[in-house]
Amino acid sequence: MSPIDRRAFLNLAGAAGLASALPAARAADAAGLAQAKAEGQAVFYANITAVKPIMEAFEAATGVKGVYTRISSSKFVSTVTTEFDAGKLLADVVQGPLPVLELLKEKGVLAPYRSPAAAGYPDWSKPDDSIQLFGIEYVSYLFNKSIVKPADAPQRYEDLADPKWKNKIVMANPGNHSSTISWLVGLKEKVFKSEGEWMNFVKGLAANRPMFVASFGPTPAPIESGEKPIGISMPKYIVTKAPAPLDWAPRSGQPLLGTPRAIAIAAKAPHPAAARAFMDYWLSKPAMALLAKDVGEYVLAPGVFPPIEGIDGVKVVSIRDLPNEEIEKWGAEFKKIFAA
Repeated sequence: MSPIDRRAFLNLAGAAGLASALPAARAADAAGLAQAKAEGQAVFYANITAVKPIMEAFEAATGVKGVYTRISSSKFVSTVTTEFDAGKLLADVVQGPLPVLELLKEKGVLAPYRSPAAAGYPDWSKPDDSIQLFGIEYVSYLFNKSIVKPADAPQRYEDLADPKWKNKIVMANPGNHSSTISWLVGLKEKVFKSEGEWMNFVKGLAANRPMFVASFGPTPAPIESGEKPIGISMPKYIVTKAPAPLDWAPRSGQPLLGTPRAIAIAAKAPHPAAARAFMDYWLSKPAMALLAKDVGEYVLAPGVFPPIEGIDGVKVVSIRDLPNEEIEKWGAEFKKIFAA
């Protein structure tokens, strides 16, 4: 047999093998979905909000009911581990910031599962055999475009320290808000060239006397009203607060930073087949498109972006998880700087 004939034969054999494998794969998928339907529901513990459209779409697509329970990040580990240790964990699937799921894995709460729906996700989104990253909780700064023209808005992070923005900025309290602390430290590690330059920025931002709120959630309101025309906040609010006159920056090529969002199946899930069906649907392109379109989330499904002008061209970078000791250390330091 010539090399060409041999290659043709192998191609035909491969195609035949694939053709014979496809019915088996489809049968396995159908059997898994039938089992999921028999189990009736998939219980989802999460810290993410506004996921009702995905829960409804999951049920419509699979016939399995999605039951959503929101748990704040600060209470997630204690709530889940208490239930798990008592043998009463109701969750089939858990979602939270990457550090939270890493802690749960250490405690034996997560089961290994690699969803075929994540095949096109970046390699770094799969840190181990249990945890799958699906998005980044990205942070930048927003401004009221009815008050501040885009050309006059801060173009770089450094510009937030310009004295012309004194008493015009709102942000979550950097003395105790862990996500803001992590974001500021992330700027030091990912954006600024030296610690000295970064510290000058932090001190300049503090000198502008920003108004503090408890978390990112309350930041859009004073920007929308014009009370504070600029805020360190999340671009997703451009979607969820529409038609509020919000725009985002920096537009100078600097990256946006954020904490990875992760998802996993619970060990000893009450509804294991439904858990796998839910995980597969959650990571699918249609579900991630809903999360991006309706909630403004930055997701890792290839080619899916929130409907925010310019976001598809910006680099979004995952920041390092800070241990509690660093959070406490930098929180104390920022408290002094911003009180000075």
